[in-house]
Amino acid sequence: MVLLRLIIFLQLADLVLMSTYNFSNCNHEAIKDEFLNVISVHLKKLNDQDSHGCGEQEGELLDCIQNTIRCCLERSQNEDVWSLTRGILIATCADYFPGKVKKLGIVAVSNALLQDITCLAADRMLVFASYGNLLHAFARNKEVVHIYDGHRGEIRLLQPFGDHVISVDIDNVLIVWDVQSEEEYLQLNFDKAIFAVSAIMHPSTYLNKILLGSEQGSLQLWNVKSNKLLYSFPGWGLGGVTTLEQAPAVDVVAIGLVSGHIIVHNIKFDETLMKFQQDWGPITAISFRTDGHPVMAAGSPIGHIALWDLEEKKLISQMRNAHSTAIAGMSFVQGEPLLVTNGADNAIKIWIFDGPGGSGRLLRCRMGHSAPPTKIRYHGQNGQQILSAGQDGTLQSFSTVHERFNKSLGRGSINKKKSKRKGLQYDTMALPPITAFATEIARQNDWDGIIACHQGYITCTTWNYQKTTMGAHKLKPKAFSKNKPLDVYATVVDITTCGNFAVIGLSTGHVDVYNMQSGIHRGHYGKEKAHEGAIRGVAVDGLNQLTITAGSEGLIKFWKFKTMDLVYSANLSSSPSAMLLHRDSGILGIASDDFGISVLDIETRRIVRKFSGHHSQINDMTFSPDARWLITASMDCTIKTWDLPSGCLIDCFLLDSAAISISMSPTGDFLASSHVDDLGIYLWSNCSLYSLVSLRPLPADYEPSVIMLPGTCPTQDVDITGDEETSDEMIDYSSPEQLEGQLVTLSSLSESRWKNLLNLDVIKKRNKPREPPKVPKSAPFFIPTVPGLIPRYAAAKEENDEQQSKVVNLGVLAQKSDFYVQLEEALSSNEYKSPLNILKEMGPSSIEIELRGLAPDAGGSVEVMKSFLRLIGTMLNTKRDFELAQAYLALFLKLHLKILSSEPVLLEEIAQVSTQLEETWIHLQTLFNQSLCVLNYMKSALL
Repeated sequence: MVLLRLIIFLQLADLVLMSTYNFSNCNHEAIKDEFLNVISVHLKKLNDQDSHGCGEQEGELLDCIQNTIRCCLERSQNEDVWSLTRGILIATCADYFPGKVKKLGIVAVSNALLQDITCLAADRMLVFASYGNLLHAFARNKEVVHIYDGHRGEIRLLQPFGDHVISVDIDNVLIVWDVQSEEEYLQLNFDKAIFAVSAIMHPSTYLNKILLGSEQGSLQLWNVKSNKLLYSFPGWGLGGVTTLEQAPAVDVVAIGLVSGHIIVHNIKFDETLMKFQQDWGPITAISFRTDGHPVMAAGSPIGHIALWDLEEKKLISQMRNAHSTAIAGMSFVQGEPLLVTNGADNAIKIWIFDGPGGSGRLLRCRMGHSAPPTKIRYHGQNGQQILSAGQDGTLQSFSTVHERFNKSLGRGSINKKKSKRKGLQYDTMALPPITAFATEIARQNDWDGIIACHQGYITCTTWNYQKTTMGAHKLKPKAFSKNKPLDVYATVVDITTCGNFAVIGLSTGHVDVYNMQSGIHRGHYGKEKAHEGAIRGVAVDGLNQLTITAGSEGLIKFWKFKTMDLVYSANLSSSPSAMLLHRDSGILGIASDDFGISVLDIETRRIVRKFSGHHSQINDMTFSPDARWLITASMDCTIKTWDLPSGCLIDCFLLDSAAISISMSPTGDFLASSHVDDLGIYLWSNCSLYSLVSLRPLPADYEPSVIMLPGTCPTQDVDITGDEETSDEMIDYSSPEQLEGQLVTLSSLSESRWKNLLNLDVIKKRNKPREPPKVPKSAPFFIPTVPGLIPRYAAAKEENDEQQSKVVNLGVLAQKSDFYVQLEEALSSNEYKSPLNILKEMGPSSIEIELRGLAPDAGGSVEVMKSFLRLIGTMLNTKRDFELAQAYLALFLKLHLKILSSEPVLLEEIAQVSTQLEETWIHLQTLFNQSLCVLNYMKSALL
């Protein structure tokens, strides 16, 4: 009976596997052989009745075979999916990135969780991510579909397990969850003193079983279906278990220990097959090659990777400095000589094993800063690249368009060759982190275009963006070239618009100029030094005429750039801490130690604006491209936007962490920011470019609300008007038709409605269709003659080309239009708003017809013409629709000049309108003359 059931299930498994693999290149016989091996193992277990068996009764064989078929199908589906997509998952802060191994590019970005992800795992359908005591399941690499809440402590281990997922928290509580129902299937509590769970794994082909490792060094094999402890492995006395990894062979597991030992153990017979040891500390990750080479890779806390030959039982190669920090995870790609590794240095790397000796070489790499950025600036004028200097000493370029354009310019080094020989861990030639840098693209194709100063270091370095490497020059003042001062270092740098010169300020008050192409020292400002205190800021204007320097003693000095002579010096109320120049407008922003901000015009050399409102040190400033906004970031965790024309604060928001550096895009669409203890660079969208934003000044007691940092979620069609608070005043506000009664106001009509009223006859004549060519009449056969004594030919009858118009002039019988009726009524009521609105809605031709119809010979009357002149007078008195009044009056005079000159009533009205018109033009001419006079004075004063 058992054999009959076995044959039936073998046929069923073969059918299911064939239906699953009909699109794959996998070998069905290999899957069937593995299935037979599993069945034989279970039959043997039934006969032996040992503690490793699935059950104690023969009837349980049916359930075992069904579970085996399901596991084989799940395994085949998993292998097929990953062989097609070659995907990896990368957790970063509160999001995770599914990535392609082939190009190491981002495939999708998930929605952000509320906190940083601590654990990440995936099966063939879902991605599981946890933070705190909550476990989330993502579907389609984007949205959260399940939330599992039941742990009291923080989750630290995850293991997908078929239709279930297993999680372990820091309180040593293991919970088995049902994936679909989100219900708790099983909960196991362990005593930390006896068995503190430190690793979890599902052994291949072991149905319903998990293998747990402990900090005490022992292992336990559990059946989660029956909630039974099947077997306990006593351990090896070499420390706790750090990681568990399934070997390609069934029943074989690799166990990483805290002592640096790796135990390859057969859990079926409880037999140790081989033992390895690394001298680099605890084992952090293990992976096996599956492309036919018996090689095992093991990671270490210092970033080294060891490769072990399992046949020879020896070390074959070492990959030193694979990462600058601990190896967090590693995995060989199924069936290929590719190893994917990642570490705490914010890097993911792919290594290929295609050379002799068994060692791997770096194939692809995707990395960011391993320490928080210290300075960020947009590079170029297209707003697509952001240069970022980090505390890890590297200078990197990040693209706002696509991650494939990201590139690293490397780490600063005193001697590159010696640094390469010594390696990353023992590199004594590495330069300190970059604290400030300046960039210019004018000559970056010819020589270095980036100048940077380092923390506590006197020498400044040049960088080449095109070659993505450190430049050829190291700029150091001649005065300090012989001796090495201890407390002298570069504080600020700037590069000219032409890209030819670099200006460097030192902590001693010296300001030096260097040539970027040759690195030669070109001079210094001041007799000995430019300032008595440390240099807090340097800037060169857009025409290389002036150099502005700021010292800690509270002085702002203006120097001739070429002759290096002092032009002007000004005292500040407080010592400056930073300085920023907007070259196009000549506006200089100065941040002070008293948390205030001053705005100085370099043309007049006067402070034009002062702002106060920050309650802590100002970290950075940036201007909008048109210099209308000054954006400041402070250690009080606020970012404020100041409107320079009005001198008011128009935007302010509060963050969880203070912004260290900010930079506005040259196109004005994004604001980039970096924050304290944060590796990322965040982009803020300029809402004023695509939505209605109130730019009214904020009240003095305005309390900003806390805003979360921008996420990495993909673009969604979200109605932002519902989320943002918009003032009722802003929604209900509509601009009045006239701001003030003394102001001359124009209408909002387009020019085509009134500009060509005087030229309608010319336009009609020009647009008149041409007559088609006429066919000449054929000559008659008999020429007609005139009867008489003398024969004469009859003259041809001349046709009258000028045909009379078919339009009948009805005169007084014509029907009155609405405009005509409104003018008659306005003559008595003196309300001319209605007829004016009718004229505004008409086109030029209709307006001409209406004005022609006002004449007595066209059906009008002198009284209606008088009413129209009063309409023009009303428009001139109110000073509204000024250009319409001029156009309507000009057309009226052109059409009815003869009638006006013959009617005394109309002449009287014309005289009044003429007086009003003259007064209005005299007032306008006076205002124009005043404005021109002020402009001429300002031009002469500036020159």
